[in-house]
Amino acid sequence: MKRVGVIYHPKIPAAKALSERLAELLPTMKANVWLCSSWDEEQMKADCQGTDLALSVGGDGTILRLARMVAAWGIPIVGVNMGHLGFMTEFSAGEVLEKLPAVLSGEGWVDQRSMLQVEFLSEPKGGDRKESTFHALNDALVGRGSVPRIINVMTTVNGAPLSNYRVDGVIVSTATGSTGYSLAAGGPILYPQAEDFLIKPVSAHLSLPYALVLPPTSVVQMVVHTNHEAVLSIDGQMNVPLRDGDTVTARRSPHHARFLRTSPRDLFYAALERRLKVRE
Repeated sequence: MKRVGVIYHPKIPAAKALSERLAELLPTMKANVWLCSSWDEEQMKADCQGTDLALSVGGDGTILRLARMVAAWGIPIVGVNMGHLGFMTEFSAGEVLEKLPAVLSGEGWVDQRSMLQVEFLSEPKGGDRKESTFHALNDALVGRGSVPRIINVMTTVNGAPLSNYRVDGVIVSTATGSTGYSLAAGGPILYPQAEDFLIKPVSAHLSLPYALVLPPTSVVQMVVHTNHEAVLSIDGQMNVPLRDGDTVTARRSPHHARFLRTSPRDLFYAALERRLKVRE
């Protein structure tokens, strides 16, 4: 018997309704099921261990939350699109009920995606030392806060100086995240299974403006210099305030996000233009 988690976006009524329907049907397919909101991280942590498959019912944002939670257990994810773009999802809401039995019977292939490990360190003079570690499927941004003024980000790669960026922000992106914020900022698209990651400055002023693709062994260190607020954003969902002198270090995570696919392996290329095409 498979243990299946059904995780849904709590602010999309149709996603919750479909998830409840799936929770009713899965036991008839000889599966043990648990149901959870994607915003309830404590429940997800409690239920993840021993899970064989996670169904993400929402959009790409729901997948990002879920991937960060289940990556340490290597749990495959099947995304059901209830949003708009659905770049990482596998099925539409109309397809999942029809195709789920085949998935549970073992059909499909595993699409493994590289993630980032992001370490935050703050050592203010006369203050308390703060340390945190995060994992990101898409990207990590060191950027300005609500005040529209550039920040300085002293950046090194493997200890070697790269640039003292004067920017709105610096994005460190995985291959998966290369079609997100980094692309909007003018960065390149990496093929999805690439272990490489990239650095892309945002609105660089009198500093290096180009994207740089790095091998998977690279370690990127960014030290923030600012007289106003700045922020570290993980996948655009988790935000940590930064102060002058704080350090953010990014490297490839030991964890991978694993997606169970039934579509052809080369579908990414065939669907790229359609997914990114501007809608009129």
